[in-house]
Amino acid sequence: MSNSPDQTRKFSSVIHDGPDRAPARSMLRTVGFGDEDFKKSVIGIASTWSMVTPCNMHIDQLAREASAGADAAGGKSIIFGTITVSDGISMGTQGMRYSLVSREVIADSIETVTAGEGFDAVVTIGGCDKNMPGCVMALARLNRPGVFVYGGTILPGIHPDSKKECDIVSVFEAVGQHSANKIDDAALRKIEACSIPGPGSCGGMYTANTMASAIEALGMSLPNSSAQIAISQEKKDDCRNAGAAALALLKAGIRPRDIMTRKAFENAITVSIALGGSTNAVLHLLAIAHSANVKLSIDDFTKIGRKVPVLADLKPSGKYGMAHLTRIGGLPPLMKMLLDAGLLHGDCLTVTGKTLAENLKNVKPYPTDQDVVRPLSNPIKADSHLRILYGNLAPDGAVAKISGKEGLLFSGKAITFESEETALRAILDGKVKAGHVIVIRNEGPRGGPGMREMLSPTSAIMGKGLGKEVALITDGRFSGGSHGFVVGHITPEAFTGGPLAIVKNGDPIVIDAVKNELTLDLPAKEIKARLKAWKPKKSKETRGVLAKYASHVTSASEGAVTDKNLG
Repeated sequence: MSNSPDQTRKFSSVIHDGPDRAPARSMLRTVGFGDEDFKKSVIGIASTWSMVTPCNMHIDQLAREASAGADAAGGKSIIFGTITVSDGISMGTQGMRYSLVSREVIADSIETVTAGEGFDAVVTIGGCDKNMPGCVMALARLNRPGVFVYGGTILPGIHPDSKKECDIVSVFEAVGQHSANKIDDAALRKIEACSIPGPGSCGGMYTANTMASAIEALGMSLPNSSAQIAISQEKKDDCRNAGAAALALLKAGIRPRDIMTRKAFENAITVSIALGGSTNAVLHLLAIAHSANVKLSIDDFTKIGRKVPVLADLKPSGKYGMAHLTRIGGLPPLMKMLLDAGLLHGDCLTVTGKTLAENLKNVKPYPTDQDVVRPLSNPIKADSHLRILYGNLAPDGAVAKISGKEGLLFSGKAITFESEETALRAILDGKVKAGHVIVIRNEGPRGGPGMREMLSPTSAIMGKGLGKEVALITDGRFSGGSHGFVVGHITPEAFTGGPLAIVKNGDPIVIDAVKNELTLDLPAKEIKARLKAWKPKKSKETRGVLAKYASHVTSASEGAVTDKNLG
């Protein structure tokens, strides 16, 4: 660390200053540094640009905007890259095992480059499910002034015949409709071709938009960064402003852990619930809190959820996409509503350098003629849709997404599968019937390894018209696009000997979203005998990133992080 009295160059001065650093300066001149730049604070711009997915295909342009903003404010920016894995593309395949793993790789890579190259502050730009929490985990670990920018939401597709809006979940559900002979090949291709019209993240209140909103509520994004169209001028302005904000935070001495406090995480949970957000918010907020050294548990979602209603009528369970929320004013009016009701902590610091209450002071309410966001007096659901369930099937907890439209109680007979693929095939082939509780196991963080999302089976269920007639439980997780009677994140996972491992076909299972219980309705003596007879399986992977992940990852109830038990 530098002895320089200039705290805005605390890290870059170690790399740049003095005669002995001439080799480093020589290399940096070739990538754009001049004499004056060596006297400036260096702002790293972490870009998740990739042509792997529409979510990230425009982020190279946004990174240049953030770079320009940092430079105009008096800093010297350096753009660098990290990876992304597309959930929507890899969903339903073995490739999806790498999705959650990528969150750790992204956090590790941003931490590595920033610390290795001596950046004084950081702007991270994410546009897909795992690179967003990965970006913020890195900011929390580094604890150098930083801002997260959301790449923005996609515009909805328009079906050429019905003129109805559609998105990626429409395509997944069309697969189930095709299997049920409700649509033919031509109709499937038509919806496939129109649902993704351009750059941006999946357009409902799925994981990307949920996490963007949660991160804004956490205080780590500029106001309304979470509710802007990916290809809009507002998003370009957001990036420029973020570049300048990173330098302002550096000068003010405000660091991420000053912002990411316990109260700030409570704000993030509150907003995620009010929006009807993804179950992945539980997993990712736990992981970010771990990186920020803030104590947070799955039970906090229950405590907060008792007093926070679901207000936004957004997909997958609702009518509208994120673009509709954008058109009526975005996230700030909802946050102002929650703040005025005493449901948010207004004294939390944010990346503007102001408190949340100061940011929201002059925010106007939503137009009176909109029905995207309900008033507190008329909620969609009076308490949280994110339910933390316990019971003899989930001694360490599980996460359910219950909007209320599915009902609050499901009782049925187990039909068990050892992988997502075999379950999907059984659903499409008509082997899953009304009254079944589909059990998909050995898909947890260690068992997968990688804890795959189950959007393909849940969408097939909906497409088959079985959404209210079957349930699905798993030690894997769900896409934000999943809906229906679904329970994931079951812990302990089957691979480590959790009770899910000993469920047999025909066993009675009860899911109670009022009592928040997940129960295998068998005598305790029978369950104990089965657990005693259980034999562990060998890990599926012995080399490479999946093997490393499986050997280090914690339980889903702890955020599935990989650095908790080190040292």
